[in-house]
Amino acid sequence: MRAMRPAAALGARISLRELDVTDIDDAVAIVGDDEVTQWLSFDARDSYETAAMIQGVMERAALSPRTEYYLAVTPSTSIQMIGFARLGLEGVKAANLGYSIRHADWGKGYATDAARTMTTFGFEVLGLHRIAATIGPDNNASIAVVEKLGFTYEGCIRDHVFTNGAWRDSLLFSVLECEWKLANHLLAEPGGDTGPRPEAP
Repeated sequence: MRAMRPAAALGARISLRELDVTDIDDAVAIVGDDEVTQWLSFDARDSYETAAMIQGVMERAALSPRTEYYLAVTPSTSIQMIGFARLGLEGVKAANLGYSIRHADWGKGYATDAARTMTTFGFEVLGLHRIAATIGPDNNASIAVVEKLGFTYEGCIRDHVFTNGAWRDSLLFSVLECEWKLANHLLAEPGGDTGPRPEAP
């Protein structure tokens, strides 16, 4: 699998780029907000914990081979971080997808575009075969995102994460490279949406 440093990709509404220390304050607005983290696999984090998180992301980005792509989501017209998208690599040509957008920017289509762009990056740039996503059963908005993108529901993982003081199940979704290519071929036909464009560094 070909590593990419720095990683970047362009979507229809957002861009993905590597995180750095200048993103700490913007990251706190995401991972420090209970409205956001109630849907994630960890509790809200303060500024110190967020700084440590970003430092860890930067250190893992320098590993060889690279084990994850944890990227900042920015609007196409700005460099300000409004969310994140992550591919955690595991197994053979497989990864787990995660994404989150700050509460102030919910309902603008950013999460769908970030997930679509990161999935395209995984298949077209990293050469993955399978991408999975695990989502809390009550997170209807995120379930709608992966269903819209063509992910298939595989089942329920019981007591998958411990967050907000309790164990929580996760619903498992996945998409295969062949399925993604077929769906995007149909979208690219005349009158369709050409979708996101991976960007070389």
